Amino acid sequence: MKQRDLIKKLEQAGFIFKEHGGNHDTYVRGKDIEQVPRHREINEITAKKILKKWGLK
Repeated sequence: MKQRDLIKKLEQAGFIFKEHGGNHDTYVRGKDIEQVPRHREINEITAKKILKKWGLK
């Protein structure tokens, strides 16, 4: 999955960008925190785990 597609889905769920890290970007929604790998292509298994964690598709 492309990183921008994953980020769009997180942002639609209410997450906002917080900060850049060494290898990940941090997105927050209230007290919820998600680390998104900073790669153009994110491994499908990783992307699915992130989406499933927040109940997204």
